[in-house]
Amino acid sequence: MDLLNTALPALAEAAGIIATPSTFLYLCLGVVVGLCVGVLPGLGGIAGLSLVLPFVYGLDTASGLALMIGLVAVIPTSDTFASVLLGIPGSAASQATVLDGFPLSSQGHAARALSAAFMSSLFGGLFGAAVLSVFILVARPLVLSFGVPELLLLTILGFSMVSVLSGRSPLKGLIAVALGMIVASIGEAPAEGSQRMTFGNWYLQDGLTLVIVGLGIFAIPEILGLLREDKPISKSGGLGSGWFEGIRDWWQNKWLSIRCATIGVIVGVIPGLGGAVVDWIAYGHTVQTTKDRSRFGKGEIRGVIGPESANNAKEGGGLVPTLLFGVPGSGAMAVFLAGMVLLGIEAGPAMMRQELPLTYSIVWSLALANVVGAGLAIALSGGIARLTTIPFPLFAPFLLIVISFTAFQSGRTMWDLVALVCVGILGIMLKRFDWPRPAFLIGFVLASQAEVYTYQATQIATVRHTIGGWSSALAYLLSPVGICILIVIAGSLWLAMRNKPQGEDHTPPFGSRTAPLIFAVFVAAVLAFAMIDSMGLSSFIDQIFPISVSALGLLAAFVLIWQVWRNAESPSLHYDAEAAETLPPRSIWQGLFWIVGLVGMIASFGFAIGATLFVSLFLIFRANVLWYKAVSGGLIGAGLVVGLSELLGRDLPQSVIPMFQIGF
Repeated sequence: MDLLNTALPALAEAAGIIATPSTFLYLCLGVVVGLCVGVLPGLGGIAGLSLVLPFVYGLDTASGLALMIGLVAVIPTSDTFASVLLGIPGSAASQATVLDGFPLSSQGHAARALSAAFMSSLFGGLFGAAVLSVFILVARPLVLSFGVPELLLLTILGFSMVSVLSGRSPLKGLIAVALGMIVASIGEAPAEGSQRMTFGNWYLQDGLTLVIVGLGIFAIPEILGLLREDKPISKSGGLGSGWFEGIRDWWQNKWLSIRCATIGVIVGVIPGLGGAVVDWIAYGHTVQTTKDRSRFGKGEIRGVIGPESANNAKEGGGLVPTLLFGVPGSGAMAVFLAGMVLLGIEAGPAMMRQELPLTYSIVWSLALANVVGAGLAIALSGGIARLTTIPFPLFAPFLLIVISFTAFQSGRTMWDLVALVCVGILGIMLKRFDWPRPAFLIGFVLASQAEVYTYQATQIATVRHTIGGWSSALAYLLSPVGICILIVIAGSLWLAMRNKPQGEDHTPPFGSRTAPLIFAVFVAAVLAFAMIDSMGLSSFIDQIFPISVSALGLLAAFVLIWQVWRNAESPSLHYDAEAAETLPPRSIWQGLFWIVGLVGMIASFGFAIGATLFVSLFLIFRANVLWYKAVSGGLIGAGLVVGLSELLGRDLPQSVIPMFQIGF
């Protein structure tokens, strides 16, 4: 009752703050900026907040907070456009939406997918705001109860999702997650700083970023796949007429939406777990709790509702540690904290005691921004969806230069684009041979924190064992919270085993065993190299994690190679998408040639000239556009990206040739 008596006046005062015309105007401005940033693939909340940060300084406290919250709240809504309509993750938290949202769009059900996604996002955002309003007062003991062992178990919970994201072959899923973890371990080890698998290259010392891996594993293969077809993204040439059907889908699956929104809040609350995995955990839960799993990946609407409910709710959860303890739950929340500093606000317990109305104004802003954002997203859907009626070869070069610009922001070096091409080739092969790309990404995302938490938990448990014996060590490792998480993990695996796929509606494409076998041997060779490289490290702490992971993956790879070699009767082992294609086999490699050409042109002439030249040549020789229209398109496309870089304050790739090193 005391909590309620404290909260109600603060909520009422916060409502008055948001109702101020200037504050509401800045909230709407933040929503508009967030929608624009979210539509562009790969930028996300960090870039958006970085854009408005200079403008926050000098604003009054309420307006500045409203501007930032409006932007943060709607990016998980607007990034749905790219995921559903283009098949490219709009941000790290919308990657799972691609798996079923894009097939629905390709089948002419884009309106149904978008309306279900927007309803799920709206509900998730409001749910997150409601939970935040309660957590502000009661969540401090809960958050403090999560120590290193609990964080490690939550990471293992994320890995358990691999069992339901492995498609027809759990063995391939296990190898894929191991490969993702090995790729994530490239660079400086977190414990003692040993250099792992860097080949003496300075760029690899910091490892590969999630942006490059996400774009390479998902975006590049999808773009090249669409280029092979030479037709519009949407087969129906529009959104279709399923707006009300999508709303009905959400209502019929409202309990799924509630469960996934709860998952989103929990993931957001735990600092460091990150938004990049929330949609995969929600998607895994969605698959686990569905009896007929045969439609997932082909246009199952539940595969849209689950992740979209979670990724918007995550923002409310992410504000809990940010506001209560000043501990950012994600990269975007770290920038948000910087904005609060500019406004003269110190996040933490003092804010809860002294600025409770202002704190609750953030809750109101979050809820209102989700309502305004969902309304604007629906209103703008028709215009944005017209992009899907354009033959893809006309659209692809502009998309590729935006992706190259986004990838470059990872390290602001030409090596970023080289890494994008290399990871893109891996993504093409994973897609061709039906290796689960989500499992790979789960391994990549969670590897670093899994290694850190394992090391920290082991060290602390060892000290406790030395001082108090096994009972003290076990009490530390298996707390009541940890036991609850273990029960959730066990239940997750049990659901996955109970709901195994019962078979396919048709025989998947597969031809000879030669190509799948060669790729499986290549993966095994990569894992073997990782093991050998790690054995050469001087620090046992730095070598144990990659050795263990590569050994497990290598064992599974040997089993897979043996099964393929003896021609086991399993279509999933021999899957080869090229075997069923009637399109020219050169097409996908021709597309890769264009991507390599883009990188070469940018390296030779800088971004402005290289992108203009690339778009012009692509439109002339690939899309059969008249030369003067192609050149105009190249100038416009490059000019828009250059203007965007100026607006965001981002660097552009410079030429390696001195005479072309001009600034823009």
